[in-house]
Amino acid sequence: MVRLATPKTRCGRVILTVAAVLCALGLLGVIAIAVINGAVVGSTDDRILSLDEAATLTDVDYILVLGAGVKADGSPTDMLHDRVETGCALVAAGADGQLLMSGDNQRPEYDEVSAMVKLACDKFSVDAARIETDRLGLSTYESVDRAAELYGAERIIIVTQRYHLYRALYIAEQMGLEAYGVSADVRTYWGQTMRDVREIAARCKDFLLVLFD
Repeated sequence: MVRLATPKTRCGRVILTVAAVLCALGLLGVIAIAVINGAVVGSTDDRILSLDEAATLTDVDYILVLGAGVKADGSPTDMLHDRVETGCALVAAGADGQLLMSGDNQRPEYDEVSAMVKLACDKFSVDAARIETDRLGLSTYESVDRAAELYGAERIIIVTQRYHLYRALYIAEQMGLEAYGVSADVRTYWGQTMRDVREIAARCKDFLLVLFD
């Protein structure tokens, strides 16, 4: 068995100790990230329904469609298009609840919400009276929080891509909402691997946010 030589100088022993502590902390960090992500996904997976299943739910306050960016010309990105399409499909299938389009319109030149409403009305023939808007849904956490606090939601269906649904549902349930999700994965999205990696960190962030809020 190969043994690592123990440094003979005090400085060497300090460096070795610091390195060991940093390795231990790094390992604990990896374990914590894995545990948190497992908890978020595992506790919400059974709340993700098919569109037909979600359409049978009663007493739904809102179908919350989460923003996902617009292109330079103001039109929806593919992900946003598919979220709106799925939300409108729920309405067409007879789902309860108002459509709540929640996205970023903090700047006049960047307007996710108007793009969502226009798409729903013009392409999917949803009556504008069926739609409510939240123009300050700047993050997943804020969209869900505002749905509860400002719009009085208690029972909601959240529409977004599946990788994102776990976190959105976890936030909603920790806020006391009865929440269900419908996946808007209509196609394969470019750059999804990086989104999946970022989502691991985002789950940890929002896990701590709702824990200490």
